[in-house]
Amino acid sequence: MHTPYRSDPPVVLDRREGPHGEVVLRRHGDLLQIIANGTFLMDTSDGRSERLLVAAAHEALNGRPRPSVLIGGLGVGFSLAHAAADPRWGRITVVEREQAIIDWHLEGPLSELSRTALADPRTEILHADLVAYVNGSFAGANGAPVTYDALCLDIDNGPDWTVTQDNESLYSPTGLAACQARLNPGGVLAVWSAQPSSAFDSALRNAGFQQVRTEEIPVARGVPDVVHLAARAA
Repeated sequence: MHTPYRSDPPVVLDRREGPHGEVVLRRHGDLLQIIANGTFLMDTSDGRSERLLVAAAHEALNGRPRPSVLIGGLGVGFSLAHAAADPRWGRITVVEREQAIIDWHLEGPLSELSRTALADPRTEILHADLVAYVNGSFAGANGAPVTYDALCLDIDNGPDWTVTQDNESLYSPTGLAACQARLNPGGVLAVWSAQPSSAFDSALRNAGFQQVRTEEIPVARGVPDVVHLAARAA
């Protein structure tokens, strides 16, 4: 997400070294920001595109009762909070690979945004790598991978601008096939991006997804944020 210009310097609230590098939480005026390996990920300035990620996925399900949703990436919590505020969602699962981000929500400054959502009985937070999870490294009680009606993925700045190199596989033909396998028939894949990607739209179609489209969210400066949407065949 693009952050507004400010002249005052940011203040680091916490800095952690994890298996994927450095993760930083900092305050910049009234905003909280998450930085990963020196790359700005998101802040608490807006949240429109993160909310659209969830809302557009639900709309694309065409009234499916109590659909389940997997949110890839906890971030600052906008997507989770929006899902939990909607009683139409059923099971809400969030996969987050950085323990630091989970901690900032459970007991740190980001809890102000997510406290209600985390207390919702529908919500489950999994400390796991999303790429490994989608590929079936984590299974349900019966040993089979858990499937969902919607996958809402927001772990990078987009398919063409990943936070770590390992994430690139998620947008490859193999990764998109794994996403399809995690979706119930007629389920929806929604992917957040800081810029449009016609190449990713083509990759979704080539992977067999249907109803491929994008929704744009204008920002103060530069190209719009985008949510890529696609459906698994019913």
